[in-house]
Amino acid sequence: QVQLVESGGGLVQTGGSLRLSCAASGRTFSSYAMGWFRQAPGKEREFVATINWSGYSTYYADSVKGRFTISRDNAKNTVYLQMNSLKPEDTAVYYCAAVPYSGAYYRVSEDDYHYWGQGTQVTVSS
Repeated sequence: QVQLVESGGGLVQTGGSLRLSCAASGRTFSSYAMGWFRQAPGKEREFVATINWSGYSTYYADSVKGRFTISRDNAKNTVYLQMNSLKPEDTAVYYCAAVPYSGAYYRVSEDDYHYWGQGTQVTVSS
């Protein structure tokens, strides 16, 4: 069982930056692929970014590519999402997710993930 706790959300102006963190419990964090998803009001939850178990492979949604960076620190059991050049359309609840997986495929579907955090609100004002 893995528990995930997100932090770092808040209110920021257009063009600003935020860094989300997701702290994971358990001793097998380094064997998990991690992902970030988001859900805006009235919309379905969507994929944002994923990182493989080692941290050497990442994949992003087109909408955030070049602006967001996912990273992880396996020694700290933490995954991060650095968000730059934020836009009002980035406003959403951001969720961290985990799946025990050390393969080569990117995990981009909600159904791929076994564990979820409670979410953290990100609001970008125009």
